[in-house]
Amino acid sequence: MDNNKVKNFLLNNSVPILILIMVAIMFPLSGLSGDYLIREMIQRISRNLFLIMSLLIPIVAGMGLNFGIVLGAMGGQLALILITNWHIMGLQGIFLAMILSIPFSILLGAVGGVILNRAKGKEMITSMILGYFINGVYQLVVLYSMGKIFPVKDKTLLLSSGRGIKNTVDLTEVAKSIDNAIPLKIFGYEIPVLTLLFIVALCFFVIWFRKTKLGQDMRAVGQDMEVSKSAGIEVNKVRIYAIVISTVLAGIGQVIYLQNLGTINTYNSHEQIGMFSVAALLIGGASVARATIPNAIGGVILFHTMFVVAPRAGKELMGSAQIGEYFRVFISYGIIALVLIIYEWRRKKEKERERELERRKEEEEKE
Repeated sequence: MDNNKVKNFLLNNSVPILILIMVAIMFPLSGLSGDYLIREMIQRISRNLFLIMSLLIPIVAGMGLNFGIVLGAMGGQLALILITNWHIMGLQGIFLAMILSIPFSILLGAVGGVILNRAKGKEMITSMILGYFINGVYQLVVLYSMGKIFPVKDKTLLLSSGRGIKNTVDLTEVAKSIDNAIPLKIFGYEIPVLTLLFIVALCFFVIWFRKTKLGQDMRAVGQDMEVSKSAGIEVNKVRIYAIVISTVLAGIGQVIYLQNLGTINTYNSHEQIGMFSVAALLIGGASVARATIPNAIGGVILFHTMFVVAPRAGKELMGSAQIGEYFRVFISYGIIALVLIIYEWRRKKEKERERELERRKEEEEKE
């Protein structure tokens, strides 16, 4: 029994254990100081955790890992471009960007939810492809429509042709508005208090939401859609709500993320958001069917520690930081593939176990 417990623990936590070992090996090789790593991690945790936690709700509803959070990220970027065009500065501008991102995210999330309802059982790959498709629409709007169909007041945002937003939008007027709103230093480290309060508020929201009727309906749908239908739950509507909530949270998360960076890469900032957020959540010990707040917190710490130390370790070992860059991108995709393989293997084993129990039950009834 004890051996089975140990085996299950190692299997359930194989990914975080593997990454922890890698980080433990790479950190001494990187030559980075503990002080630098702590400063970097404070920034990265506050910058990324809100986005990663936006993935939790669809998992409760049995829809797996929502790569489609890039839809919300696009909504957040559109909102930031608008407030930059209007020159609304500081916290006022950031809060307005969050509010403006919500209708964009609701619209895109509703479209995504309807499409994912047509692809039950294949939500993850569908949400990934959907992200690429909506990205094309986003680029059409931003590159060809802004300045021509949609008026842009600040001409410095436009390309030289007078149509389309520049590749890079400077967010100087709102940069770090949330991070620096409540100044606090602990042992010389700057703590982004308001950003962390947003994250804490989201944690409480997720805990509270799971206890609501809609949250319970989502859990029921995630466990068995047919039984949920029989119980009178509108399965398709509940699944759409899950994606819309996730997309809205991702839009707000992208605003938090970009105000920390202080710049928007107009056509690329959102593209890897889904992939890296999913990888971070999985590295924290989550699976396709189950994810918790501790998984998100542990994942962002492990994933971004690896992100910081890998290039430097590659440079020290191979003389090229690019080796470390390739390695961390490889890990991001590799972890997703590994977790999906483990999930499918365990699901197959569970089905075999269920069939075996049914067979034994039938044999006992015959006797």
